[in-house]
Amino acid sequence: MEIKSLGYRTDLFLLGLGGSEVHDTGEYVVVRTPANPTFWWGNFLLYRTPFAAGDVERRLAEFHTQFPDAEHVAIGVDTTDGTVGADGIKEELAERGATIEFSTVMAANTVVAPARPNTTSTYRMLSGDDWEQVYTIGLATATMTVDDGYREFLQRRVASDRARVEAGHGVWFGAFDGDRLQASLGLMFDRQGLARFQNVQTHPDDRNQGIASTLVHHASTYGFEHGAETLVMVADPDYLAIRIYRALGFSDSETQLGMSIPPAS
Repeated sequence: MEIKSLGYRTDLFLLGLGGSEVHDTGEYVVVRTPANPTFWWGNFLLYRTPFAAGDVERRLAEFHTQFPDAEHVAIGVDTTDGTVGADGIKEELAERGATIEFSTVMAANTVVAPARPNTTSTYRMLSGDDWEQVYTIGLATATMTVDDGYREFLQRRVASDRARVEAGHGVWFGAFDGDRLQASLGLMFDRQGLARFQNVQTHPDDRNQGIASTLVHHASTYGFEHGAETLVMVADPDYLAIRIYRALGFSDSETQLGMSIPPAS
């Protein structure tokens, strides 16, 4: 299956490791995650071309046909430059309540040490009860409303991440103050030279101390020492963390595009 976008290509790789089902119909790819049905970007359609005139209604209908029980809508486009589609498509999507999401796909073949590394925290792989704190940080850093549905989604996502690590597909690192987890991230290997970062998150109480940059550099060094030739990071272009990644040696390579409609409130 050919996917042009490095972001989506590594997304599908990660989802496959977690038990998601991927089916290529030709025009689009159907991605299902039965173990976590409220995971928007684990249950979505990935189209191979931008939106043409008339595609909005048709693609929304195709999504609901493929996911009749879904309360959300999530549609990706396999583009590398963020092209949404024909004139008027953005406005038509907005009228349907959709949010267009642009992410910056970053890559590095080497990294540099942070200018101001944090030396007070301990950096190590997670084990045992540490995973409960990954869930806690996930709640603390949530950008969505934290309700019962979100808690269930997050519990399932953390369980899936842990299962991937325990199956030997990658590692999960944390920064610790004693036994307290301050920041965490995952690094998954495709065994063909790529390693993809996952869920870089720092507790709000531990930000602006150089912890995230030190942790990413620590994990990057590990990745290169264990077979990775290229590290991949997908970042929010409007969030300050992207400057940390650039300072460490990651460069912008693509713009990843998706659109979503949340469940009706």
